[in-house]
Amino acid sequence: MLAILLLAGETHGVQGKSDPNPELLDAAALCGHLVPAGSVHAFLAEHRQRLFPDEMFADLFPSGRGRPSVPADVIATVLVLQSLEGFSDRDAVDQLRMNIAWKVAAGRPLDDPGFHSTVLTLWRNKLRASEAPERIFDAVRAVITETGVLKGKTRRALDSTVLDDAVATQDTVTQLIAAIRRVRRLVPEAAALGLAGHDYSQPGKPRIAWDDSEARDQLVTALVNDALAVLAALEGLEVTGEAADAIGLLALVAGQDVETGDADGTWRIARRTAPDRVISTVDPESRHIHKTVGAYRNGYKAHIVIEPRTGLICGQRLTPGNTPDGAVAVDLMASEPTGRQILADSAYGSGETRTALRQRKHRLAIKPWPMGDTGRFDRDDFTVDHLARTATCPAGHTVHITAKGHAEFGARCRACPLRQQCTTAKDGRSLKISEHDAELVEARRAWRDGDFAADYRRWRPMVERSLAWLVRPGRRVAYRGVARNQIWLAHRAAAVNIQRLINLGLTHNGTWRTT
Repeated sequence: MLAILLLAGETHGVQGKSDPNPELLDAAALCGHLVPAGSVHAFLAEHRQRLFPDEMFADLFPSGRGRPSVPADVIATVLVLQSLEGFSDRDAVDQLRMNIAWKVAAGRPLDDPGFHSTVLTLWRNKLRASEAPERIFDAVRAVITETGVLKGKTRRALDSTVLDDAVATQDTVTQLIAAIRRVRRLVPEAAALGLAGHDYSQPGKPRIAWDDSEARDQLVTALVNDALAVLAALEGLEVTGEAADAIGLLALVAGQDVETGDADGTWRIARRTAPDRVISTVDPESRHIHKTVGAYRNGYKAHIVIEPRTGLICGQRLTPGNTPDGAVAVDLMASEPTGRQILADSAYGSGETRTALRQRKHRLAIKPWPMGDTGRFDRDDFTVDHLARTATCPAGHTVHITAKGHAEFGARCRACPLRQQCTTAKDGRSLKISEHDAELVEARRAWRDGDFAADYRRWRPMVERSLAWLVRPGRRVAYRGVARNQIWLAHRAAAVNIQRLINLGLTHNGTWRTT
């Protein structure tokens, strides 16, 4: 174990530095001509120490004692190439040991054996715990700023894409067993309880007739009762850290997918899905992502802001898969100057999102939410005076809007000649006026009249290109949880931006420039 820790760098306390003098078997000197010009590998070979200087990572090694770490520019180079090409930690280190292009990029000698793959885990953990966990992405963004390539480009396109999680999906039974087993492992008081629902020391699912609904319900009842017994026994117990998290997860899992059965003390799998359902006790932050009513995937979302002419990623964020796009977009655009033209689809078209972006004085080219064609009058056929708090129907009837936003036409609809074109409701037409009604009405008018149609058709699809670059190595995230995968996404976005900058003619002659 000590040998592994030493290899992994767990005892490193001093930041390592690259030797400025090339070694006898320096890969760049001997084989640099084999690495294609214009590749990310060739760029990093020439500029990695300028892009990722030692001082950029000095705060990760504050003690000044212990063994030197792997040099920062080498680690940063490996993290970028790993993200660009979609390798695991072990495979990335294998590439550094065997691939000439990687050795040239990282400035290693041909006979360099590399380092233990857990060094990458160590560095990501240090980054995640630091005040600047996304500093590699930020360093590349600083290069973009210095080039001036985005100067005068005031459009930003927003979108998100689904990323599959890195764990197997768990059903209700598996989650209950895993959650109980984890609490018993971490809390001695739980391990001492005699539970009858299942032998939690045994791996796998219980052996029952799974096609027998009565047998399934009996098992679910036994597991839920075991979970409730554990929770009751631990109530009031002072626990912290991982144990507290495990107890909280057990309480959540025990309640999200089950409902009371027909007899007292019985339980069954619920005939509905909890809105924010945990789908795995291994990765509790992964979520269902519904693409359609009947089709879904499990995992996360990558949200990006791009400049559409260059395809450069200006901002990125990873969230659980069921997170609405609009709120994330508002946060991402908070760092952008005012007056941007924002191009986005209807996922960003809520009144709350539109209002928040417009308050930042952005120009909105956002497709509105669809109204749905019922064949009858819709909201836009009514005239609403928001100041007077009145609504007027197509037949000319005017009613007051209540404090809760309801406009009830009631008895006025009975003899109305337009009733069949308006409503089939027995009590007449009812209109709900939302808080952001005026914003949404204006959005639909602008879309119908084509106020931004030309810009939307020309620039909005460009974000799909950047998303394709982002997921080219694969859509599966590498780790568990939002925090770890956020750094993973930041590194991949940094790698994509480096590739784009190279394609735009990035050079350095005293300052960063593009041709």
